[in-house]
Formats: sequence, structure tokens, C-alpha cells
Amino acid sequence: MIEAFLAPFRYPFMLEAMGVGSLVAAACALLSCYIVLKGWSLLGDAISHAVLPGVVLASAAGLPLALGAFLAGMACALGAGFVGSHSRVKEDAALGVVFTGMFAAGLVMLAFLTTEAHVTHILFGNILGIEPEDLWQTLAVSGATLGVLVLKGRDLKLFCFDPAHAQGIGLNVEVLRTLFLALLSAAVVAGVQAVGVLMVVALLITPGCIGYLLSDRFGRMSAIATAAAIGSNLLGILLSFHLNVSPSGSIVVVLSALFALALVLAPGHGLLASRRARRLAAAPRSAAP
Repeated sequence: MIEAFLAPFRYPFMLEAMGVGSLVAAACALLSCYIVLKGWSLLGDAISHAVLPGVVLASAAGLPLALGAFLAGMACALGAGFVGSHSRVKEDAALGVVFTGMFAAGLVMLAFLTTEAHVTHILFGNILGIEPEDLWQTLAVSGATLGVLVLKGRDLKLFCFDPAHAQGIGLNVEVLRTLFLALLSAAVVAGVQAVGVLMVVALLITPGCIGYLLSDRFGRMSAIATAAAIGSNLLGILLSFHLNVSPSGSIVVVLSALFALALVLAPGHGLLASRRARRLAAAPRSAAP
């Protein structure tokens, strides 16, 4: 049994997938903590879908897919913000209109443009068969995202918690907002190569939710989110090898299972803890002596 379990580690492409996937998972997990605190989960969903036309156009023009995805993601975020600030339509509704329109446009483009981009790889990723050029792009984008989060993490955290206070102490809120959108777009670019457009949403939201359920401190929340994302990546890839199923699907299933466990068992904010607290609150108090 041990030999069967260790079999995937004998293949270089499996080790490569685990390494690349772990780096992407770490970048997305850290960013997901900011997304959850800021309440911008819909924005992560929107950008991950909106990159599709950028990927298709970049592939058709012979440009790096990462460039097309990044520009499309920024166009979605900035376009939705423009609509929200210059019309009666609220920003969340504008996001829904913009990202669904861009995603649909990308699907239509796939039927008419000559491109090497395979729709299955775009939607669901190809972590076990990433081309060398895409591999280095993914590593560079993920590493840069992590580096910026380390350097500007405190400012971004204050921006997420209290933008008014951030502006009051001299931070440029608009610059931080644009930086946050750029990091989100970059994380999506990295995730598209690994788990695809559809699955990257889970990496950008679920780890942060797991950390939020298990901790009230941002540092610990980030550590839990990162561990959950990397662990899900490794276990998901191993399961995909042994069960012969989609790696990206396995990764997200494991991550979702961890969220379900946290939702039920979290000591402070889980369902069982809440039920126990309600029982204690409803129990009759003993009479005072």
C-alpha cells in the first residue's frame, strides 16, 4: 500500500504539478483572506470568468496568455467600477453584467478565432501538462503576487478593514484599490494555468473562509488559509492520480471538504459551537444563594 501511495512521486510531471500548484495555491489563499475581509468575493468570481476573452485573443495573436488574461481581468474590474460610479446601477450588479458578458464573448470567440487555446484547458486547467513557457509565467506571476503581498500586506489589510482610517493616515486609497485589483487579476492569471477559469474561484474564496471560521486574528487566518490551500492541492493531485479523475476538480473537492469540516467543527464559530452556545444561553440559571 505504501508503494502504491508513493508511486506518483516517481514521475517528474507529478512533482512539477505539486510544486507549481502549491505556489499558486499559496498566492490565491493569501489573497483570499483580503477578499473575504473586504467582502469582494463576487469580484474574484467576476475576474476569474472575465479573463476568458483575453486568453482567447492573446492566443490568437500569438501573445502570452498571461498578458491577455491580466488585461481582461483589469478591464472587468475597472469597467464595473466605472459603471457603478457613473450610473444608477450598483457595483455588484455592474460586476454581474460585465463578467457574464465578457465570459460569453470569450466562448463565442472560441468558435470563430483560430487559436491554440483548448477550451477544456482554459476552463478546467492543465496542471499535469503545463508547457514550459506557461510554467515559467505561472511561477513568475505567483511569485510576484506573493512578494507584493509581503511588502504591502499591512497597507492592504488596513484598506480592507477601514478605508477611511487608511486615508486619514495618509495612504492613497485609490492606489491601494488599483493594486488590489491588479493582484487579484495576477492571481487569476496564475490560477488559470493550474486549475482553470472555473476552479480558480474556489482558490480565491474558500481558503479565506476556512481561515475566517477558525481564527479571529489575521495572521493566523492567513496561515490556516495557506495551509488549507496547499494541503488541498497536494492531496487533490494525489487523489487524481489514484482515481484517474480531474486534478483541478479533486483539489477543489478536498478544499470544499475542509470548509465543511471547519463550518461544523470550528471551536468559536462552527455550527456545533453555535449550537452549544445557544443551549448554554437558554439553560435556566441557578438561583442565587
